[in-house]
Amino acid sequence: MLTLLPAMLAAVGPRVDIPHIRKEGTASRGWTAWARMIVKRPWLFGGAALIVLAILIVPLRQIQFGQSNTASQGTTSAAYKTLQTLIDGGVGTGVVSPIVLLADNKTDAVAIAAAAGKVDGILLSVVDPPGTDGRTAIDVIPHDETVNSSSVKVVDAVTAATGSLPGYIGTAGLGSTIVDYRHAVYDRFPYVIALIAFITFLLLMRTFRSILLPLKAVVLNLISLAAVLGLATWFWQEGNGSQAVFGIDATGAMTFWLPPLIFAFLFGLSMDYEVFILSRMREEYDRSGSTQAAVVRGIGRTGRLVTSAALILFFAFAALTSAPGTDIKVFATCLGVGILVDATIVRAVLVPSLVVLFGRWNWWLPAWLAKIMRVEPSPLHAHGEPGLVDVDLTEPYALSSASD
Repeated sequence: MLTLLPAMLAAVGPRVDIPHIRKEGTASRGWTAWARMIVKRPWLFGGAALIVLAILIVPLRQIQFGQSNTASQGTTSAAYKTLQTLIDGGVGTGVVSPIVLLADNKTDAVAIAAAAGKVDGILLSVVDPPGTDGRTAIDVIPHDETVNSSSVKVVDAVTAATGSLPGYIGTAGLGSTIVDYRHAVYDRFPYVIALIAFITFLLLMRTFRSILLPLKAVVLNLISLAAVLGLATWFWQEGNGSQAVFGIDATGAMTFWLPPLIFAFLFGLSMDYEVFILSRMREEYDRSGSTQAAVVRGIGRTGRLVTSAALILFFAFAALTSAPGTDIKVFATCLGVGILVDATIVRAVLVPSLVVLFGRWNWWLPAWLAKIMRVEPSPLHAHGEPGLVDVDLTEPYALSSASD
């Protein structure tokens, strides 16, 4: 991007702009009108956006991590029909996710199997023939499949009941894998998010020469991600519409590797839009000294590009939902819907509303902090900065016409 693309553009020259449909220095009338409405009623638009995001976030309280249940993987296969026959006979779904215990020898294995069989939620436990080294596996069959952070509690209970017995070596199986992944990833995930957010905050502080703008950008990104995961919980995990749209029953859980991957993709993509929009607002504020004019010009000049980029990504992820795997569909819909939510509710409504409400505090960076960050300070201007009517919005765009 920094080497090949400039070289190609220089080689092509002005011909790259054929058929000359761009209008240099002219903001979008539609987006300018939209920004003017937000400037006039920031509390109304900002409050409405926050209410919508809050509604989307509420289902996140019920999120389960683990593996999609068997019903969501397809109900027409011979394997599922066989499983249904077992369920009808009272066996339960636990046969698809047995808990495997390993013991030093068969004698200890018998005692371990007996202890495991007494745990609530266990259907039966069977001792396998010893291996060539004498070690013996015990197959422990729970009543229900251990595929999410609630159902794997029986795995913890079996491990607790057998872990102190002589000859016990370890616990394996799908449920154990989910437990280990939860401890290895999700116990540390908040620290990872905090570190990424802090580094992003520092980088954006240098970019925007502000304290409040980067803080708002990071917080809104996290809110946007929470809204997407909440919507995914409601749609996929609880099955509110997944059968009607994709013919897939409720998954019962978010596959354990999906949330970190969704976070990595959406945090980066959403921050691109944030940096682009707020950088333009920062330029316009430096030119006019008016927060309101900065919002109108910033949204008017970036709205078309952000919308086009969001639609391109949305349709790309929408195409990915045609993949046969349920997990891929969940991943693709989260990214596609996440891009739309972020580009519409957050960037087109909430961001400009908050910028207007925060006023002159958006642009403040004290001299001592600017010296540490090695950028020019941005002093806090006195009250009475120019309003929208005091700034000529028709004057040429000297700084930023090239990025429309």
